[in-house]
Amino acid sequence: MKNLHIIDLHFLETEEAIASFLIKTTAGPILIETGPESTFLQLKSSLNKLGYQISDIKHVFLTHIHFDHAGAAWKFAEAGAKIYVHPIGLPHLASPEKLWNSAAQIYGDDMERLWGSMSPIATENLIGVEENEIFKIGELHIQALHTPGHAVHHIAWKIEESIFTGDVAGVMINDGPVVPPCPPPDIHLEDWRKSIALLKSLNPKSLYLTHFGLVTDPQIHLIALENILDDWATWMKPYFEASVDQNSIVPEFMEYTKNQLISQNVDESTIQVYEYANPSWMSVAGLMRYWKLKSQGRI
Repeated sequence: MKNLHIIDLHFLETEEAIASFLIKTTAGPILIETGPESTFLQLKSSLNKLGYQISDIKHVFLTHIHFDHAGAAWKFAEAGAKIYVHPIGLPHLASPEKLWNSAAQIYGDDMERLWGSMSPIATENLIGVEENEIFKIGELHIQALHTPGHAVHHIAWKIEESIFTGDVAGVMINDGPVVPPCPPPDIHLEDWRKSIALLKSLNPKSLYLTHFGLVTDPQIHLIALENILDDWATWMKPYFEASVDQNSIVPEFMEYTKNQLISQNVDESTIQVYEYANPSWMSVAGLMRYWKLKSQGRI
């Protein structure tokens, strides 16, 4: 895409784990994804090298409110930016305490190292985005695609013949295989399949993944994502049905997913980046919760 810059945020001092996307327009630059606040200085430095200050960014488009995608949004809002987000996610950016405290129960003392900090965003800086809503900024038309499955509050952003997919099109590191990020609490396989079908039906020329970068053959990529999503869910189901303790599953699932990567010639250093971008243990929790809700008729 013309005037697009993929910014590597160097999450946990590694390459190609989390991206932010800057697009220059005739009305000034826009930003898609901010990454966590822990990488804000890296993002700020990259913007400076492109000739911009934080205050130059007037429009920030988030795919969803998970920290690795939206954790630094408040920094841009403080500098005057409008933050575009799904209506379900909006209240959690206005009052992030519940979101932060929920994550702290999972990450504990590692919160600051991983995610930095998070402050409320004033409601006048937040824009709740409806399905298929289009925003015109300069010469660009930016269309919101509500794409649940990974998260109920997920948006993919269509610009020209490209789609910025957040997590709904999976994680692909260093041209390796695509894998599905399945953290709790919102994993919904049926919705995810519908979202993938939507992306396929639009026949984009390219996808841009937050984890990480450009996909030039979207159809093949999305078919592979469907297959591995089914594979992981099918692997997990018998453990749920047997009421196996979730914590005891983690080492076996991590070994299973690691062997899948090794079988496709992914090296050890890249496997580590996959873990940074998409921790295996989180997918255990997310898929076990999915099967639980499914068994209760709540999905």
